[in-house]
Amino acid sequence: MKAAQGESVAIAMGLYNGGLHLDEQLASVAAQDHANWSLIISDDGSTDTSADQVRRFASGPGQGRVSLVQGPGKGFAQNYLSLLRHPLTRQCSHVALCDQDDTWLPMRLGRGLDALRSFVGRPALYCARTLVCDVDLNPLHVSPKWPRPFSLRNAMVQNVASGNTIMLNRAMADIAAEAAPAAQTAGIAAHDWWLYQLASASGAQIVQDDQPVLHYRQHDRNTMGRNDTASARLDRLKQILDGTFSRWIDANCQALMAVPQFLEPDAQTILGQFPAIRSERAAVRLKAFRAIGLYRQGRADDMALRVAVAFGRL
Repeated sequence: MKAAQGESVAIAMGLYNGGLHLDEQLASVAAQDHANWSLIISDDGSTDTSADQVRRFASGPGQGRVSLVQGPGKGFAQNYLSLLRHPLTRQCSHVALCDQDDTWLPMRLGRGLDALRSFVGRPALYCARTLVCDVDLNPLHVSPKWPRPFSLRNAMVQNVASGNTIMLNRAMADIAAEAAPAAQTAGIAAHDWWLYQLASASGAQIVQDDQPVLHYRQHDRNTMGRNDTASARLDRLKQILDGTFSRWIDANCQALMAVPQFLEPDAQTILGQFPAIRSERAAVRLKAFRAIGLYRQGRADDMALRVAVAFGRL
């Protein structure tokens, strides 16, 4: 099924000193099979040539479609939250998130629109696999195919919705826009993790696409890089042990609990039970953990989660 050209997509790109790879990404946006798109770029204080590159694109292939706005200057998560709330982003039927240094395959928008068409009027979030590449876009491998369901019980303790592939239908984008101020106040660490949590907590349909839709460029300036390497797993262990992971979860819980109007009863139950996993003695923590049924996708990561619960590091 081909995406209907009448469906409009607001592409939301957070930008910060991305000039080195920005032109390639902009060219891949212009080459999309689905032509009914607009691009809203929030520049979070770049000191390189990024803004000038956007202006050149806006006067060429992107003429009449590109808006360059000023970001809040508080990091990438806050920048994307501000984009979700921006009036320009709220004018289209769909919102697609876009990183500054990837390159999209031509069907990236079309596949998302096709997948979301069954959920008109019902909130839904689409995400897909990526083709992980080196800095020169030489393919390394396809990102993991997650074996377990996408749900709040997973989202509370793991982000598996690749932010650079996320597309929201209008109903989900409206929820995100209304909930974003609470996430900004809470100081969440990652906008895509929060979107995964918000979607699953609000009863939205989460659509996983096993087809890669973009080249995910890896380089030494990635804010968040691939999460499937040995070094990434070691970094996650360090984040658990030094309390970083716990602080992230604090912020995520605060952001969700501040918008009870969007939470399904099951989500409210999970959030109500969650503190027992973190503050009680070990036996109570483990019992509450089993009762809620939290899980991570991989076997090793799931075991690490259980160890974190047992030692009070969640």
